[in-house]
Amino acid sequence: MLMLLNWFLPIYLFFSGVFVFVSNRKHLLSTLLSLEFIVLSLFLFLFIYLNMLNYEIYFSMMFLVFSVCEGALGLSILVSMIRSHGNDYFNSFSILQC
Repeated sequence: MLMLLNWFLPIYLFFSGVFVFVSNRKHLLSTLLSLEFIVLSLFLFLFIYLNMLNYEIYFSMMFLVFSVCEGALGLSILVSMIRSHGNDYFNSFSILQC
């Protein structure tokens, strides 16, 4: 029973993050936060999986490095968008503009 609960929590967190990502498309910051939540739930799933199989945790450290790089890239896009448009609404800018 405890084994099932270990698998259920990351899956529940992942799908709740996907639901927030799909349903909230007004601000870029809330979209980035939901993406980070999805990445953290995937990290929890990976950590539980690697601990159950008694593998090394080195791969999870690499996963964290790439997720930090993804977060820094998202924040830089957010700062660039706020400096150029003044807000983080998706409706205030067009993708076709340079």
